[in-house]
Amino acid sequence: MRALSFSWPLTVGVLLTLTACGRPGLPLPPERVSPQPATDLSAVVLDRAVELAWTMPSRRADNARLRDLIAMHVFRAEDDGAGDPKPALVSRGRVAGYAEVATVRMVDPAPAVIGAGRVTLVDRAALTPGRRYTYVVLAEDARGHVSPPSSRLSVALITSPLAPTDVRAVPGDREVRVEWRPPARLQDGASLDEPLVYEILRSTGPDAPLAVVAATASGATSYVDRSLDNERPYSYAVRSLRTSRGSVARSEASAVATATPIDTTPPDAPTELVGVPSEGVVRLVWMPSPDPDIGRYVVYRGREGAELERVGSTAAPGTTFVDREVPAGRWRYAVSAQDTSSRANESPRSVEVTVTVP
Repeated sequence: MRALSFSWPLTVGVLLTLTACGRPGLPLPPERVSPQPATDLSAVVLDRAVELAWTMPSRRADNARLRDLIAMHVFRAEDDGAGDPKPALVSRGRVAGYAEVATVRMVDPAPAVIGAGRVTLVDRAALTPGRRYTYVVLAEDARGHVSPPSSRLSVALITSPLAPTDVRAVPGDREVRVEWRPPARLQDGASLDEPLVYEILRSTGPDAPLAVVAATASGATSYVDRSLDNERPYSYAVRSLRTSRGSVARSEASAVATATPIDTTPPDAPTELVGVPSEGVVRLVWMPSPDPDIGRYVVYRGREGAELERVGSTAAPGTTFVDREVPAGRWRYAVSAQDTSSRANESPRSVEVTVTVP
């Protein structure tokens, strides 16, 4: 029997037909189904450690969604900092010439922390001050496909500064001014003469974690945190940042200082005060202050030529007051608004009105 043979176009057509009928087609090459590389690799030097952070890939090389990422592998190379760092060439799931120093598994990432698609990992494995360390990250899916390497990141293990001291938080109206004293030394005891940058951390509640809200200009020793809620406590800490040899080293956070912004702005005065006298009684009516946080209106009375004295008040939103047992004669009246803040800010007094009590 003569063997069957197919021309190339027919063979391709048969394979395409089989694929269209639901049968397995040709497997995709690994470079198309591998995860995309990790991005935004960054690092900051701690006390004899390096804190790494990067964004996990969410898609494959062919842009299909990556749903089975199982691990992120961190590789590191070490040198004295002379010349270019070692290139990152991947062979059989490893980076040639680099040592794997950590594997972050998605099901149990500790000691790494994962949040909002970012991974944070602290490398403390046998680091030597003054040496240069180059990092590369690989992503692996459940089928063993490994991504191309992330961009290399080189870090010189410089000495971190100490934390700032004497941190104070001074409240204002919808703001807090944070002040501190810069550290005088590095972690190893060496004197520190260079200006530093500082990170401001803030917590918005007793159980809320501190989070970075700002970084200062170099040499600054204060920061004003604005657009806050009055009558709400805020806690602050400050960290020192030192830059040398192209690397950034960060201190521990300072002691925490807490402040509660307070409303110091008085409300607008009431308007259109009218007094209606009768025997021994004066009835007062006015238009309210336009401010939304008025808690009370305060009423003042005085003889002509004498100082006005407080004679009573009424809770907002009421805008009337009846002054009783008023002696006969001419009397001057004015009304002010008082807000609900802890300071109970009081507005200027309204335009006075004069009445004659029979």
